[in-house]
Amino acid sequence: MINNILEFFTTVVVFTPKFIPGVFMTFKLSVLSIMMGTVFGLLAAMLKLSHNRLMEAFTDFYVTIVRGTPLLLQLIFIFYGLPQLGIEFNSFFSAVIGLAFHNGAYISEIFRGAIESIDYGQREAARAMGMTKYQTLRRVILPQAIKRSVPALGNQFIIAVKDSSLASAITITETLMLSRQFVAATYNVFPIFFIAACYYLLITSGLSRLLLRVERRFKIYER
Repeated sequence: MINNILEFFTTVVVFTPKFIPGVFMTFKLSVLSIMMGTVFGLLAAMLKLSHNRLMEAFTDFYVTIVRGTPLLLQLIFIFYGLPQLGIEFNSFFSAVIGLAFHNGAYISEIFRGAIESIDYGQREAARAMGMTKYQTLRRVILPQAIKRSVPALGNQFIIAVKDSSLASAITITETLMLSRQFVAATYNVFPIFFIAACYYLLITSGLSRLLLRVERRFKIYER
């Protein structure tokens, strides 16, 4: 038993630094997909609330496709399927687009719910003061909606970090892919995946703390 424990900690100490390139790739994928997904989500929410039937139908179709199909299948379609239609991206860009496309659908529903939760009287008051529809949205509605969205967005961002592990299916050498490579080389399953889990926990914990500070800062402005 003592030998097993020593072997475990030795493996952890030796392989922890070797994960850094994969962790950096996970971090890049997560940040870019979250940023692009937030933009996609906000645009989709605006289209959904535009009262244009064509735009609403397009947004509903987008959200339905994302919610009704697995993320892994979406990544495979973008990386392997689109080239057959003449649209080709490298593996990294395919992963970013796929993750952003997936996150954007859920983020759009978060933004839509937050925007619709703002009392309609505020819009009427803003219009009565002479603001245009765009000014009302930018100065009155969106600032409040974003504040209300932070907790739900935080949960989605954390899910996005964990979902980035599926990028290994399209040849991205991120944390999970490195774990599999190291396991195949050493047959030391538990300590290798333990290291990967610790890195994911480190990233999501840091993100959670950051979002908690943002949420608290917004609450200060509400006092």
